[in-house]
Amino acid sequence: MIGTSVSRHHQNLLQVVQSYYQLTKPRIIPLLLITTAGSMWIAANGQVDPLLLLVTLTGGTLAAAAAQTLNCIYDRDIDYAMERTRHRPLPSGRIQPRDALVFAIAQAILSFTLLAVFANLLAAVLALSGLCFYVGIYTHLLKRHSTQNIVIGGAAGAIPALVGWAAVTGTLSWAAWAIFAIVFLWTPPHFWALALMIRDDYAKVGVPMLPVVEGNVATTRQIWLYTLILVPTTLSLVYPLQVTGVLYCGIAILLDTIFIRKAWALLQHPEDQQIARSLFLYSILYMMLLCGGMVIDSLPMTHQLISTLIG
Repeated sequence: MIGTSVSRHHQNLLQVVQSYYQLTKPRIIPLLLITTAGSMWIAANGQVDPLLLLVTLTGGTLAAAAAQTLNCIYDRDIDYAMERTRHRPLPSGRIQPRDALVFAIAQAILSFTLLAVFANLLAAVLALSGLCFYVGIYTHLLKRHSTQNIVIGGAAGAIPALVGWAAVTGTLSWAAWAIFAIVFLWTPPHFWALALMIRDDYAKVGVPMLPVVEGNVATTRQIWLYTLILVPTTLSLVYPLQVTGVLYCGIAILLDTIFIRKAWALLQHPEDQQIARSLFLYSILYMMLLCGGMVIDSLPMTHQLISTLIG
């Protein structure tokens, strides 16, 4: 069995909790939650019910954690083969696959129940569909078989934006789908920049990431293309959808300009690891600040201040 040669025993309850916590890949989840929050604030015109916010973010966290746990179960063989992931709970033997599966199912059930009872059924179904898409389509069908794994799989990471909108309104509007599209288009530049940095790891385990199969030049061209499509999509919330205002517009233009410059620099120097790293780290900050801009722009206080300044 994978990981038996490096099996470790937990010394205390805290170590058990830490291992299960690591199964959820917690560093990934905040980005998903901030897109949920940005969507909720726009949908609620800046006046989000605190309880609904708490429930939706908790339900989203549990759904994402369940998806990541199932991903860890499925990928434990390649995690064991890569040095940077070998010490995760499953390949190291600290947690057994059966126990991780029970943990994932419990999180998924709790997520669906919370959202269905305290938000609405649409939000609950969307969260569950995101989990199923991530595990079934991305992890099982695409990750090990297609260079487009990140592109199509990016839909799973964009679903939290729909969950947030549905939790507030009980429906999905064009604005909700626009936020979905923003996250969807942002995912390839974000993840391919990372893939450029760890291309050798993916090659070692036979995962057909774009840099492995088609090389750095082709990858940086794709990053550039998706960045160019992303920019007008971020501004579609201003026009024609008109769900955000001048503050968001200014923030989006500034962030988009920096994104374009970094993507262009990488296009000119496709082998430069430092430029790839810079783009990857900036892409995280970009999404956080863009969604933060959605939240601040939607606040009634912001509208009042801008009206006063214009007046």
